[in-house]
Amino acid sequence: MAKLFLLIFGVFIFIHSQAQTFPTILEKLNSEKITVFQKGNFQVTNKPIKVEKYEFSAPEPLIIFSPKEVGVYPVLLFIHGTMLSNEDYSEFFKHIASHGFIVVAPKLFRIFPPKLPSQQDEIDMAASVANWMPLYLQVVLQKYVAGVEGDLEKLAISGHSRGGKSAFALALGFSNIKLDVTFSALIGVDPVAGRRVDDRTLPYVLTYKPNSFNLSIPVTVIGSGFGNHTISCAPNYVNHQQFYDECKENSSHFVITKYGHMEMLNEFNLSPIAVSMSIMCAQSYGPKATMRRTLGGIMVAFLNTYFRDDGGQYYAIMANTSLAPTNLFVEKKGNFGFALTYAQV
Repeated sequence: MAKLFLLIFGVFIFIHSQAQTFPTILEKLNSEKITVFQKGNFQVTNKPIKVEKYEFSAPEPLIIFSPKEVGVYPVLLFIHGTMLSNEDYSEFFKHIASHGFIVVAPKLFRIFPPKLPSQQDEIDMAASVANWMPLYLQVVLQKYVAGVEGDLEKLAISGHSRGGKSAFALALGFSNIKLDVTFSALIGVDPVAGRRVDDRTLPYVLTYKPNSFNLSIPVTVIGSGFGNHTISCAPNYVNHQQFYDECKENSSHFVITKYGHMEMLNEFNLSPIAVSMSIMCAQSYGPKATMRRTLGGIMVAFLNTYFRDDGGQYYAIMANTSLAPTNLFVEKKGNFGFALTYAQV
């Protein structure tokens, strides 16, 4: 009887201690200084490293942003949006690189001479760039930032708008080109699958079945709140919400509620297409720099969690969205190491 009493008493003490511990952990995370939304500690190449098509055997023209400091860094392959250029995102890329990441961004569209690839073409072109990296990325880095290495064991795939769908397609195996690399994380930036459910681009990635994506890697989907407003550049049922709904466990969904579909682009774009598309899509009245810091910060926090075993800021932002520079909506699948009572947003 005495042993039973001691056992019950011990269980009571354990439960009581955990009830005290989880709020304390969350409180500590919420009060932690959030640095991912600010410029990181790494000096970054001021101008992108440009690699023309066929230079260093590159299958497509591309740009690279990298820390200058000697070291080994995770790599992010980023696919630009519809009819845009990789250089339209350069300020956003600098933010990510300043936190210790190498960003590789191919250019899959051009006006002169015209190059208008289908979505399947874009997926295959991006796959070719992914396969190029193990052979030549280090050669390029050695020339421009000696002592810097890309860690392709920590390779993430990401993309914006139509490029976001292409990123999902690559991770899901829709490429006609066999991949020689393995993606370890996936980030969809306001992904769009078409103009509406019955007018989607091929290949069809969305299944309209919850939790149906056959992905075993961590995923985050980051959407814009104004993407489906006015002239809808990210329409309902083919946008970020649908992509997230079809993800499985270990996935998260952030919506930057008061910004539009194109507002992570550079403050000033020389490309007439980027300018016209930015005007066409609904916009906020806030500075684009805030959108870029918020988007870049979420991506850095997510990548730090899975590539550096440093999830404090990621968990804190999910638990307390007021830590972000602007309004966020958050949902997630999986408890991410917290008791559900205290991790719910």
